Amino acid sequence: MNLFYSYLPFLLFAFVASITPGPTNILILTSSQRFGIKATLPAVVSACVAASLIVFISGAGAGEVLRSYPLVREVMSWAGALWLSWLSWQLFTAPAADLQGEAQRPFSGRAAAMLQLINPKTWMMALAVVSLFAPHGAHPLREVSLLSLWFLLISLLCLSAWTLLGKAVNRLFRTTTSLLWFQRVMALCLLFSAWAGFLGA
Repeated sequence: MNLFYSYLPFLLFAFVASITPGPTNILILTSSQRFGIKATLPAVVSACVAASLIVFISGAGAGEVLRSYPLVREVMSWAGALWLSWLSWQLFTAPAADLQGEAQRPFSGRAAAMLQLINPKTWMMALAVVSLFAPHGAHPLREVSLLSLWFLLISLLCLSAWTLLGKAVNRLFRTTTSLLWFQRVMALCLLFSAWAGFLGA
């Protein structure tokens, strides 16, 4: 029980970081709404595994490159924003027929993992984890591994909730037109999340 309480601040941080809206959450929700839960699960698992791997890599020291070399962070930011902009355009212009389940291209596991790997927000979150909850014991690598595992479990629960929410959307918006408008709103949210970091700079 004492071990649980010692990790409670980290668990709360991981929950907030994983449940709050962001590019991955929006794409997971939209994929679930359009293609179903089963087709979206590979993206959920891949995104969570990639994020927890980034936490581990950052804890092992590689994440310091982003702090030491701002140009690398800048290039990643632009690459991520441009790719997300392209995805938002694809989502915005997808035909209404796709909403009836005839399309064959849900958000893939590979795309979800790539999104996490090139997303500087994910790396900054991982560095925050390491800065706030850095292990100080005799076995730091083992403790970082444990933090990564906890983060994986929390993020799986949170993204699964977004997946279920995506299916619930179809019960709220029952016509093709309303689903199409929902899809376009999600596309605009994705575009905003892609450039929010630049707007706030």
